[in-house]
Amino acid sequence: MLCVGLTTVDVSQRVAEFPGPGQKVQSLGVHLAPGGPAANAARAVAALGHRAVLLTALDGELGGFARSRLHPVEVRSLGAGPALSMVAVRERDGERTVISRNAAESELTGEVDPALVEAADVVLVDGHLGPLALQAARLARRAGVPVVLDAGSWKPVLDDLLPLVDVAACSAAFELSETEVHARGVPLVIRTHGPRPVTWSRGGVTGARPVPVVEVRDTNGAGDVWHGALAVAVAEGLAVDEAVRWANEVAAVRVRHTAWDWVEELGRWRDSG
Repeated sequence: MLCVGLTTVDVSQRVAEFPGPGQKVQSLGVHLAPGGPAANAARAVAALGHRAVLLTALDGELGGFARSRLHPVEVRSLGAGPALSMVAVRERDGERTVISRNAAESELTGEVDPALVEAADVVLVDGHLGPLALQAARLARRAGVPVVLDAGSWKPVLDDLLPLVDVAACSAAFELSETEVHARGVPLVIRTHGPRPVTWSRGGVTGARPVPVVEVRDTNGAGDVWHGALAVAVAEGLAVDEAVRWANEVAAVRVRHTAWDWVEELGRWRDSG
């Protein structure tokens, strides 16, 4: 699996309540770990027992720290990064709020190695680091490797990227409708809706899969983990309804746990069958 896109370093703090303007609160705990859509997806892929290669920007002063925490993900860096994200997670319901620069200041320093794409069973792109996403998707199209897009929000690169995508997994907030995404050339469109059923459409056929009801402890990165699981399902050739069910189950493991332990718990869940 090749995951292309953003890596951050997340400073996560658990709080009883989010502070209002001008307020200060003492956190219940703090944790420092890699984050970001592509990095979280790659960590999930590895925890699920698959080879994960992360193509990202990790040449900045925090890059060494992120690399040390990403193992066994194989990291390839082509630019300065990662960005620093500040995350507050509310203790009572796992809701989170995030402040981050994302890829705003990343300067890319190279091009995608075609061998990385050709060796992958799926290429997952998050649209951040747009030139890398576009290069990887073009190489994947030539090599016949499926491309999965984490479509969390609109990014300028999507005008060129969407026609190269096989599966677009859209958030509830993604600006284009399913019809508009299909019109851009994407065969399969999936949309998450938070705790409500995940919907999908392909070739005029639609479906929906409910999200497991669990005790939520931390929602930060749950969508990223869901996308990693979906990419694994695509690589394994699962039918779309079963692929969505699988991704929903994996994301449920993520939200039941915190930034401290979700990777290890996902590995235990995998081993338990």
